[in-house]
Amino acid sequence: MVQLKEGEVLEELFADKKIIQNVNLYRFTSDSILLSRFARAKAGDVVADFCSGSGIVGLHFLCLNAHISGVTLFEMQPDLADMAARTIEADGFLNARSVCCRIQDIGREYDDKFSLVLCNPPYERGGPQNLAYHKAVCRKEITVTLPEIIRAAYRKLKYGGRFALINRADRLAEVMYLLKDNGLEPKRLQFVSGTPGGKPYLIMAEATKGGRPGLELLPAAVNSPLR
Repeated sequence: MVQLKEGEVLEELFADKKIIQNVNLYRFTSDSILLSRFARAKAGDVVADFCSGSGIVGLHFLCLNAHISGVTLFEMQPDLADMAARTIEADGFLNARSVCCRIQDIGREYDDKFSLVLCNPPYERGGPQNLAYHKAVCRKEITVTLPEIIRAAYRKLKYGGRFALINRADRLAEVMYLLKDNGLEPKRLQFVSGTPGGKPYLIMAEATKGGRPGLELLPAAVNSPLR
């Protein structure tokens, strides 16, 4: 039996698996599910989920790909990391763990460790504005920036490892530049729109550490937001 704290609810993760969410904290959106389905798994993959929040991307990816070795979730907010840890325990994930730390502070023991890094990062620049701080840091580059995330991904990936992220479509040029400038060669790109034939508002990209040039442009995806 899952012991829920104040404000917490159980939401569907995959099949009979449930994920703990808190109505007062940042809750995952359909962007996370898009990314977990976009990323391609290889047998034995050792996976990291950066800016993992309550664990939706990494744990949903694990559910979709039972043949991977495991997933480590990295989240700086203690309340979100704790929810992820309790979800892992409640669902019986033996090959998943939650680590509470900033992306910039991930230890050297993880250098060159992962064959795949997933990241649904904060999309927007600027301060909290009208958002509560604990929600603002999930949406805005207050505590971590895109360049810092990409540099960390390079350090933690094995040679030939892949980095998959989702971001705003209007940051495409920046994303592509930063990936290439940090030794991550873009290999797959997919636009996301809200309606068939609509203007893209998100992009998903996968890059390979030390990969050869050559980009596959996938058919656009259509996303119906969860909330």
